[in-house]
Amino acid sequence: MKLMFIGAAHEVTGSCHYLEACGKRILIDYGMEQGINVFENAELPVQESMIDYVLLTHAHIDHSGMLPALYAKGFRGRIFATEATTDLCGIMLRDCAHIQMQEAEWKNRKAKRSAHLETMEPIYTMEDADGAIRALVPCAYDQKVELCEGIQIRFTDIGHLLGSSSIEVWMKEGNVEKKIVFSGDIGNLDQPLICDPAYTEEADYVVMESTYGNRIHSDTKPDYVHELAQIIQETFDRGGNVVVPSFAVGRTQELLYFLRQIKEDSLIEGHPDFPVYVDSPLAVSATEIFNRNIESCFDEEAMALVHKGINPISFPGLKRAITSDESKMINFDSEPKVIISASGMCEAGRIRHHLKHNLWREECTVLFVGYQAIGTLGRAIVEGAEQVKLFGEPVTIRAQIKTLAGMSGHADKNGLIAWIEGFKEKPGRVFIVHGEDSVCKEFAECLKVEYGYHTYAPYSGTEFDLAADRLLFEASPVPVKKRIFIVSDVYNRLVAAGKRLMAVIEKNRGVSNKELSRFADQINSLCDKYDR
Repeated sequence: MKLMFIGAAHEVTGSCHYLEACGKRILIDYGMEQGINVFENAELPVQESMIDYVLLTHAHIDHSGMLPALYAKGFRGRIFATEATTDLCGIMLRDCAHIQMQEAEWKNRKAKRSAHLETMEPIYTMEDADGAIRALVPCAYDQKVELCEGIQIRFTDIGHLLGSSSIEVWMKEGNVEKKIVFSGDIGNLDQPLICDPAYTEEADYVVMESTYGNRIHSDTKPDYVHELAQIIQETFDRGGNVVVPSFAVGRTQELLYFLRQIKEDSLIEGHPDFPVYVDSPLAVSATEIFNRNIESCFDEEAMALVHKGINPISFPGLKRAITSDESKMINFDSEPKVIISASGMCEAGRIRHHLKHNLWREECTVLFVGYQAIGTLGRAIVEGAEQVKLFGEPVTIRAQIKTLAGMSGHADKNGLIAWIEGFKEKPGRVFIVHGEDSVCKEFAECLKVEYGYHTYAPYSGTEFDLAADRLLFEASPVPVKKRIFIVSDVYNRLVAAGKRLMAVIEKNRGVSNKELSRFADQINSLCDKYDR
């Protein structure tokens, strides 16, 4: 039984852990890195084609976004996730592939105009996204699933996003039995729509996130409805737009929940029928998925509205922009409006167009409602940049820059502590991941000194023997020297196919000689055809 830390080790994005048990090779999450990549991630210890299973905590791209790349490099196993997560991944992975392909096309057009720039391939294609989506296996909350002989898993609602979960893994090899729990992203309390995090009672080991491990949300519950209403009122009175960079899945639906109440209570004076645009095909599709998962995922407050015949995330004046022409027309309309658009960190998507049209207007407001990773455009704007570049052109920032303080899908330090304290007995070890470098260290020390936990904050590449309860290899931090793009050109896809072939050969060990002989003949026939 071996655990290896790959991604989100002293970093916030790119979550990935590797687990080896009962002869199986398992990944827990395989996320995309966003913003500045501070440390190099270790390579997977085996070829992608040798991975048997992926256990996915939730659909956010920093946890799921590299699954198509895994497929492109030969993975043909199964991806286990909750039912809502599989629904969301069905749209999010395709959207991410579309963005990768668009960015590669844009950079290649730019490269043709310059002799110094090289062309690039997208990280993965739509075909790869579709392959990963076909591998998804939906699982219900709170039900044990037998992964294979010796390994069982269970998904528990962790209250971070529709379908988000912590994952319990039971392993048995001979006389050795161990249980490890992966927290995923632990949700904040009292979020609209979705339930609070559920606790887990026992574990030998815990791998735990620490995103806000050094931050305390406000003691008093924020009044988001009236705070948002005030920002809208002041902006509309100036004749401007409220532009909200928002994560298409989760945060957008929460905003719609608040806006429905603002309209129902007539909190905006002088602008009673103001329009709200959701300019993101992904957000529109995600909202439909929220509506399909009401019974299994909504909290009591949202369900009370449903039982009265009220859709918690819909209201008069809500407009959805699907096509690019519909998106462009939003900025040609002079009526003050709320524009909700992705991506939430302003790194890609239609939000960049809305920023280009509104950032320079002093009557407008850009409202941030979620975490902004280091190195992202959103982080630069929040931290007071006077000018940013959009589509190669400088844009001076004159708009009001606001944040809804405390609006977060992540638990704060107290919430994280409450979750780990929910175990009836202290786990043998608690591994701290998914936090900025200083936060991982600080939170691990807090749990150790103040609460008596045996904590460790591993860097990428660290390996641990779960059966023997000992460190196999302690990795050191390796700073990133340059940005690395994963290229999935045709030759590399051929190499991936060759690696997959070796994995298939290994899995056929013990098959009858007759079948193996036929398999060998087919391979040799292919080799004869292409051996030049």
